[in-house]
Amino acid sequence: MGGALSVTLGSLLYPVMLGVQKVGSAPERVIATPATGPLTEADRDFVVKVRSAGLWEYPVGQLALKKATTKAVKTAGEHLIDGNASLDAACRAAGGQLGIPLPNQPSPQQQGFVAGLKADRGKQFDTDMATLLRATDGQFLSTIASVRTTTRNSLVRALADRANDIVLDHLAVLEKTGLVDFGQVLPQETTPPRLPAQDLTPPPPVATQPQVVLIPPTNSTVSPSPSVG
Repeated sequence: MGGALSVTLGSLLYPVMLGVQKVGSAPERVIATPATGPLTEADRDFVVKVRSAGLWEYPVGQLALKKATTKAVKTAGEHLIDGNASLDAACRAAGGQLGIPLPNQPSPQQQGFVAGLKADRGKQFDTDMATLLRATDGQFLSTIASVRTTTRNSLVRALADRANDIVLDHLAVLEKTGLVDFGQVLPQETTPPRLPAQDLTPPPPVATQPQVVLIPPTNSTVSPSPSVG
């Protein structure tokens, strides 16, 4: 009885740190054993990362629709909105089934990304958006691959598959803008952020607040997520 209760409470603990570095104190530690397979700290943190990424990339896509100076950048914004709305729906479903609390805000670092792009004007916005998103999505792709190859939970595995497809699409449309500065991207992808943990961690959800939902566009071209049970 006591052991079962401790496992349940462990699955509800909010991650200590999120970012491109390893996030938990013991990533391989099993924190719950649902019917879909053992859930580790790394699995839990990955689900929260997916949610946090969508919470900042979605508004960046909205900014692109308003501020882009080229059709290619506007198209990239459309893909960010569409893809992240679809992925977020899958993430919220998985989080609900696994008992993982999901944030309603991105991390302070990610909030800073959005603020910086809001301040940009003209072609500077186009270049900064393409380069920043290409770098962060490139980092995230490595995380997805690591989780996909190590998780024993079928829900987390399905979410990783979904995230892989969406992120690859985003990388492609960002590169098609012709504005990605790979001289900046490649070092950012391989250098861990030198920031305190609190800057890389999204605020925990407030129980009294409704869950934020990323609304898909009416002309969505992303196929619905397959259900996993």
